[in-house]
Amino acid sequence: MSKNVVILGASNKPDRYAYKAFRMLREYGYDVVPVNPVLDEIEGVEVKHSLDEVENNPDTLSVYVRPERLETVADKIIRVHPRRIILNPGTESDTLEKRFKDEGIEVLRACTLVLLRTRQF
Repeated sequence: MSKNVVILGASNKPDRYAYKAFRMLREYGYDVVPVNPVLDEIEGVEVKHSLDEVENNPDTLSVYVRPERLETVADKIIRVHPRRIILNPGTESDTLEKRFKDEGIEVLRACTLVLLRTRQF
């Protein structure tokens, strides 16, 4: 299985779950591609400003943006076509979940941190 993970809504703030996921994914040996329109780097890792800049189809897209923001990038997510999407707590959307599943993308309503710690990632 590919270890390529995109974090949509990546953060450089240590108190944010997106940052904690970034750190833990790297700690567990995953190749992490952070995406945030206003950041240039996190701990020396280049941040993509848009999903348009993501190369290759990632194995996993871990989402840390509100459903309203997620709606605005749904078409880009479908173009990037990850194998699965993890909708972390607070990012869930029944409408988008159905849309992604209809496109053949696995969708999990889960916490990336918990999945990693329990070896279910």
